[in-house]
Amino acid sequence: MFRLRCVNSFLRRLLHGGTVNRDQVLEQLRVCSAEDQVFDVVGKNKAKLTVSHVSWAVGMLWQFQKEKPQMLRTVELLKSHPQFLTLRVLAENKIALMDDFMLVDMLYSFLRLNVDPHDSLVQQLVSEAWLRIDRYDRFPLASLSKFAICLSDQHLQHSPLMGQIARIVDQRLSSIDDARILTTLMISVSSLVSPRLRDALISRADHLLDTMDPSSYNSPRRVVQFLRNIKYSHRPLLEKCNEILLCNIPRLDAENISIIMGLYQSLQFNNCDFRLAVKQRLTELVDSSTDPFSFTKLFVALAPMASQEIREGLENTALLLADELNAQQALAVAEALEEIESRNLSLLNKIASVIQRNLHVYKPVEVARITQALFLLQYHNPELFTKLRNILANFLQRSVFPYEVTMLTRVLSMLPCPRLDEGVISRVGAVVTQCNLNDLNTISFAIAKWVRNDPSYRHNTPSKYVRLLQTLNRCGHERLQTADRLDLVLEELKYISGEWFEEMLVEETMVTLQRMMDQINWTNVPELALFLTRINHICPPLMDRIASVAIKDIDKIHHSATYATLLPFSVLNYDPPQADELYDVCIQRITPHIGSFDPHLLVLLAYSLAVADCFPEELVREIFSIDFLGKLDAQLETLPDALNMRTRLRLMELNRAVCLECPEFQVPWFHERYCQQVQKKGSGTVSPAQQQIHKMLGEVLGGINCVRVAVVTPYFYTVDFECILDKGLQPLPCSEPSALQISDGKVQWGTSSLENSRDELPPGAQRVAVHFLDSKSFCKNSNHMKGEALMRKRHLEILGYRVVQIPHFEWNSMELSTQDAWKEYLKKKIFRDSSS
Repeated sequence: MFRLRCVNSFLRRLLHGGTVNRDQVLEQLRVCSAEDQVFDVVGKNKAKLTVSHVSWAVGMLWQFQKEKPQMLRTVELLKSHPQFLTLRVLAENKIALMDDFMLVDMLYSFLRLNVDPHDSLVQQLVSEAWLRIDRYDRFPLASLSKFAICLSDQHLQHSPLMGQIARIVDQRLSSIDDARILTTLMISVSSLVSPRLRDALISRADHLLDTMDPSSYNSPRRVVQFLRNIKYSHRPLLEKCNEILLCNIPRLDAENISIIMGLYQSLQFNNCDFRLAVKQRLTELVDSSTDPFSFTKLFVALAPMASQEIREGLENTALLLADELNAQQALAVAEALEEIESRNLSLLNKIASVIQRNLHVYKPVEVARITQALFLLQYHNPELFTKLRNILANFLQRSVFPYEVTMLTRVLSMLPCPRLDEGVISRVGAVVTQCNLNDLNTISFAIAKWVRNDPSYRHNTPSKYVRLLQTLNRCGHERLQTADRLDLVLEELKYISGEWFEEMLVEETMVTLQRMMDQINWTNVPELALFLTRINHICPPLMDRIASVAIKDIDKIHHSATYATLLPFSVLNYDPPQADELYDVCIQRITPHIGSFDPHLLVLLAYSLAVADCFPEELVREIFSIDFLGKLDAQLETLPDALNMRTRLRLMELNRAVCLECPEFQVPWFHERYCQQVQKKGSGTVSPAQQQIHKMLGEVLGGINCVRVAVVTPYFYTVDFECILDKGLQPLPCSEPSALQISDGKVQWGTSSLENSRDELPPGAQRVAVHFLDSKSFCKNSNHMKGEALMRKRHLEILGYRVVQIPHFEWNSMELSTQDAWKEYLKKKIFRDSSS
């Protein structure tokens, strides 16, 4: 009965709702329950088969295959059957007799049955459909969406025909009332949409999602896929899709969950409720996911967020199934193992063995992904890595795609290579003119590694690298100078960093961004703000423009994007002319939505406000409520380790800031144990400048016993140097002077205990904290002090210190190039400043 229901739509299309004469062949086809029975009917009735019979038979063959799990399908066996050739010949001869629905259904089924896209049957079906679309504009929308899928299957996303479909979608958008049809078309034409059509599609999808059956999760999933394809994180629509998907978690299998999580990751969309629900659902599916296909999907999705116990169970199951994995599944497991930093050598050996025997089937980018995963796992197999290096080099020398050359180059540079093939350098040089800024930056990393590893580097940089670097520099400058769309530039700059960019392109980048300042609007303000923060570059004209746009259009900016928008102002310590208004409107924007923020994002937002000396009471009370902290704990278990640790650190720093600066909120200090644990992990090494300052402070203060080193204050700040001056500004000796410690040949900070460092001061005495500020405390392009250094100064002053800051550019300047000059500088900082 189930199979009959599956093909019911085909019957309805054949009958067209009217009365027909009894059709014995059709009746025989209708009762078929397997492919052999269909072929038997076809073989016995060749002369009688009409176009409807052919359509029905082909449709049934695909439906029978579709019902089977992927690993049990027999498409290749089916294609070799003599009667399948009969159906193909008949279909090709009867194309003119097919209606629009039948034509597209036939094309769709044949493609799903792996008929080659270059086969004359497929070519003629596509050509006929194209003619019909050309001939009139009323091609059925359901068939149009299925036809678009067929074109995508044939990699024709950028073809003129797909462009024509995009034009039809644009013209008939208001008449599309089926979410399934719309979302399918959205994915198909995603590579061709203009900003105007993109916005229209998003608006229509937003409307149809409200009218569709909420138990259907494929449509919202396709909307998320569309947003991923166009690299556009439209937060309101994403959140609406997420709500529908969240309701459907109990119906999702590991494959769908894995797909959705991958899409979310690409869009940098993180939702706490979704991750927690998914973790629970995947845990429920562990016992039933026993075949290689479902288990691989489960492993990839669950392992990174699972507890240690569940993770070990997954690894044990993976070990049992390893020999049954195909090439793609082994690659997926290897990448998941790299993500969780697995040290299960038995499993690694098994997966590597599967990969090694399948090396011939992998595509270039897949070999790059394999190499990267195994390298980062520190897997030791010189023979395998030698094979991978040779395959990567061969692929690279033949590749013509910039993104592919870039990835192959980056991964190849990870591996030790005694001698680099000239063909590799030649190929990289041939494609760099087509690369975007991010690709150029990636290639620069690879060249730097090759230069360092080249045996001739000791004498001079080989000319082949010099020429390639010169080409990179020229291409980067030309790309920036000819750019005319800010959004495209920001997309290319999204992940860019490193020495080459900072030395060669950062100034040209700032010139380009200021040239496009009139294109800054509410849609790109958060991305631009994030970029300025990430490169640590203060630029008043750009930041003033960001502030004015944010103030004007704050209601259009998604509430979660206020974090990115405010970040450069707090981190880089810059107050635009409208600073108070900027912070006020942003706080007003987030306040009604506090409850809908992801917990970790709310902590990061509150901390950035605290750096700027801003403590909205409602926000602080929300974060330090029992319910919120419980939800944050649950979320942290699902986050990557780096983000988990960063969020915990920011919560501690926020807790400290609130306790010191807002005692009226009566928030308790509950991070004592956390700080002690961090402290036990080891203290950092000191720079030569700090060693020098320590020695000279002893001379300036009349003895090394007047200086404490690395003093831990209440609330666990660490002061580089502490001294105490009496009311006459004379240094007082410390009861237990600390010293620089030497361990394993490295100078390290000692750690004075809290108890010993808080001696009672004599009347009129003052505690002085001396801090050396390295380059991290300042913006890259100026000596402007950043927000965190200022916040630290505020807090130490609240704790009773007079803070003396020694910027690196002053200490290392030409003016302070003698012992006497350094000592005089310290005397002025400590004694004269204290009397002013």
